[in-house]
Amino acid sequence: MVIFITFFSVLYVYQQSEIIRMAYAGQKQYAVFQDLLDKNSILRYNIEKNSSLVNIGSSLSDRSDFQMPDKYQLVKLVATPAGVALAEAGGSRQGLVSRILGLNRQAQAKTVNP
Repeated sequence: MVIFITFFSVLYVYQQSEIIRMAYAGQKQYAVFQDLLDKNSILRYNIEKNSSLVNIGSSLSDRSDFQMPDKYQLVKLVATPAGVALAEAGGSRQGLVSRILGLNRQAQAKTVNP
């Protein structure tokens, strides 16, 4: 009877120690998960911050080689069988009415609502 009680006592202690060991392993995995979740949030914030229009605008204005083109500096590319080539100059032609009224062609952006 003593051997039987000793065997079940050792088995019970082993079971409790395994429960505690698994609880510590679970807590360690949860801590690693939270750390990775925090790093993910930081990386998402950095991506959103770096891809914001304010940051892009400030990085473009800091560069000395960036220049907004005038309307006469624009070029037109035409597809040719050999590849892509510049179109012939002639983009400064205006009609008589547009010269008198001072009308210029301008691009208009339209929003697309999904």
